[in-house]
Amino acid sequence: MLKINFRINHRILVFVLLLLSACGPKLSSTNKYSNSNSANVSPILNTILGRDTINIGTTGDFMPFSYKTDASNNYLGIDIVMAKDLAKHLGVNFKFIETTWPTLMTDLMEGKFDVGMSGITITSAREKQALFSIPVYSSGKVAITRDENVSLYASIENINRKEVKVIFNPGGTNESFARENFPKATLILNEDNITIFQKLIDKEADVMVTDAIETRIQEQIHKELEAVNPNKPFNSFDFGYLIQKDSVFKRVIDEWLLVKKQDSIVEKLLQQEIAKLE
Repeated sequence: MLKINFRINHRILVFVLLLLSACGPKLSSTNKYSNSNSANVSPILNTILGRDTINIGTTGDFMPFSYKTDASNNYLGIDIVMAKDLAKHLGVNFKFIETTWPTLMTDLMEGKFDVGMSGITITSAREKQALFSIPVYSSGKVAITRDENVSLYASIENINRKEVKVIFNPGGTNESFARENFPKATLILNEDNITIFQKLIDKEADVMVTDAIETRIQEQIHKELEAVNPNKPFNSFDFGYLIQKDSVFKRVIDEWLLVKKQDSIVEKLLQQEIAKLE
């Protein structure tokens, strides 16, 4: 008789648990932030979860971080892969929003995107308006020129001469570095970052100073060009992911990024980008 009662009670308990499970609120198995305290106190994260999509601002003109190929209009690069991984981590979809270096900060502050991911240099001017993640990658400014001119542009002093034509793209750290360091040179503001390297080859300009990591890529693409002392850059700085001033959302991104950095994901992705060109 006791065994029968135990079986009956056990069956009733199972039925009640199943009923409660069916009637109770269902939590998303893919989105651990949906009911977290972070979502409650982070306006940006709450907005992202509400629309089920994270908007990623990217320029599409800075290899190897964010670029497009001639055959496709899709974004490629290190930060594009990282953006997709971040969306997966948050349990949401992703959408890429095209921005430019001149409009980067304005687009961010106007809410056109949630996170800027495009090989963005952490600068004090940008930090006055927004927050950055922990550093993603470290680099420095390096000159790139035609092969035959490498010995001519080994220093800032050698570049900062009237007869030297220095070319740069608008709105970013390439422009600010050129204007601050080469006031005596002939400065050429180019409309974009993509066509600069061909103009160096065509002798429309003599030298460009950009991030060392970009020179490594461009000298592989354009065999006529060579980076000048790429292991001894003119300065040093870090890249980071750009967000509005939301410290909770920054912490969410930092925690995700820290795990990725421990696995050396960015370095591995960089090697993959270089391998594509060999």
